[in-house]
Amino acid sequence: MTGRITFWFEFASTYSYLSVMRIGALAAARGVAVDWQPFLLGPVFAAQGWDTSPFNIYPAKGRYMWRDMERICAARGLPFRRPDPFPQNGLKAARLALAAAEQDRIEAFTKAVFQAQFGDGADISSDAVLQGCLRQAGLDEALRLRAQSPAIKSALRAQTDAAIAAGIFGAPSFVSGPELFWGDDRLEQALEHAAAAQI
Repeated sequence: MTGRITFWFEFASTYSYLSVMRIGALAAARGVAVDWQPFLLGPVFAAQGWDTSPFNIYPAKGRYMWRDMERICAARGLPFRRPDPFPQNGLKAARLALAAAEQDRIEAFTKAVFQAQFGDGADISSDAVLQGCLRQAGLDEALRLRAQSPAIKSALRAQTDAAIAAGIFGAPSFVSGPELFWGDDRLEQALEHAAAAQI
């Protein structure tokens, strides 16, 4: 790999699902390595005075988003089921993702969680659902103990602080050098920037 991109994603984010399912292959084709960075949008939204997703706060925007997701998933051959409730509580999943990163399995685990949530409509705050995601990613279920450690909890708080410091205001976001790109529809542009920056 000659280029590098930082991929900031939130497990409750609909559009992060779209990017999670394709960034690996697209980045590899361009020789770009991906740094997978889970974080929590809750503190970001709270700083703006929101207590839930803007898609819930603004109903017209929410209706558009769900239809947009249906169209894009159909076009890409991705399964899609609207999870209930929305947004999901992704705290446990984010901690598990950081634990999975220690075993170089964050991409596989992250894909499994997003497939469960937006492909099957499952509740990703459920221990049973997350256990299934661990198995699907080839990870031992004992990783749940590591995810509950003070070190992982602190790491996730630091991740979220780092995202805020980097100017991240939504997910998915991609950082290449000094440039920030927001949204699944900017993924290709972000990857091209990362690839060109290392030539």
